[in-house]
Amino acid sequence: MKSKKLSEKIINTFKNNGFALSEPDVLLDSEYIIQRSGENFRKSMLTFENEDGKVMCLRPDLTVASCIKFLEKKSKSKIYYSGQAYRRSSNKSADLINDQLGIEILGSKNQVRDDYEVINTILNSAKKINCKKIKIKVGDVSLFKSLINSLDMPERWKLRLIRHFWRPKYFEELLKRLEKNSDIDSVTFDTDRKRFYEMKKIDQKKVIAGRSVSEILKRFDKKIKDPRSFTEGKQIVKIIRSFLNINCKLSQLDKKLIDFIKKNNLKKNIFKEFKSIKNLKKLKQDINFISDFGRDIEYYTGIVFEIFSEKKEIARGGRYDDLLKSLGAKKNIPAVGAAINLNNI
Repeated sequence: MKSKKLSEKIINTFKNNGFALSEPDVLLDSEYIIQRSGENFRKSMLTFENEDGKVMCLRPDLTVASCIKFLEKKSKSKIYYSGQAYRRSSNKSADLINDQLGIEILGSKNQVRDDYEVINTILNSAKKINCKKIKIKVGDVSLFKSLINSLDMPERWKLRLIRHFWRPKYFEELLKRLEKNSDIDSVTFDTDRKRFYEMKKIDQKKVIAGRSVSEILKRFDKKIKDPRSFTEGKQIVKIIRSFLNINCKLSQLDKKLIDFIKKNNLKKNIFKEFKSIKNLKKLKQDINFISDFGRDIEYYTGIVFEIFSEKKEIARGGRYDDLLKSLGAKKNIPAVGAAINLNNI
């Protein structure tokens, strides 16, 4: 590790807050990771073939590796880890090997308490190693999902926008199409219908790209039943863009969201999943809320955050309630975690 003394101080903070050591595997099945955690992992993974011809990878992410360990019943539900993540980056100056110390709370249903505990523990760890000028950036993917589900537009468009929120460039293309009321052509519609009936013959429990066949069929069913005509795209896009432009101090967020709801004549309770973000006011830190933050990792489902010290990102994390199911659990398991990147300290 980069600094044994720094690591020891951080680990002691984790232990004092009730986190137990977990040691995730270094080698993982690459296709298993890609199918269940998102295609965006492929370009960052370091892969090789083992002697049996199976494509393996060095763990690109300790959260995924820790979740696999948990599902194998080889770790507790409140864990910390210390190790290295191996991943390529589009930034040529970025390190290939990242020394990480992190924590995860898996299976607890107290979302507000757990979100706060993870962020507060990471924050206290940063203070223990004398990090200065600390700032926090937060977002919440669930707020975007709540907004989209509240808007009066065809189900197929809701599915697309939520599904591709983590891909900013393609998401922007979708908004431009929606703005012009340009929808899928009849050929694509017929293809969807054909694929729907073909997939009904497949084992419903089989996992494809992180989703079971039964889940994919539900999505296709909504798409092929949904009416094709839609003429309100321009106004819908205006509302979406207005939301994604919200960028303010946490102390101003209540007013910003109230004004946004009034201005666009939306239902008052659309942001009911707002408690975790509001609870962060107790930290008494410099916290900035950015509505489109958290779009670089597909598995985030709720609060996401980054912690900076003297303008360097030293930690990041978030909530990922769907990830463990995609990795093999029978149902969604609440989960939140974060990692400190020692390379930046």
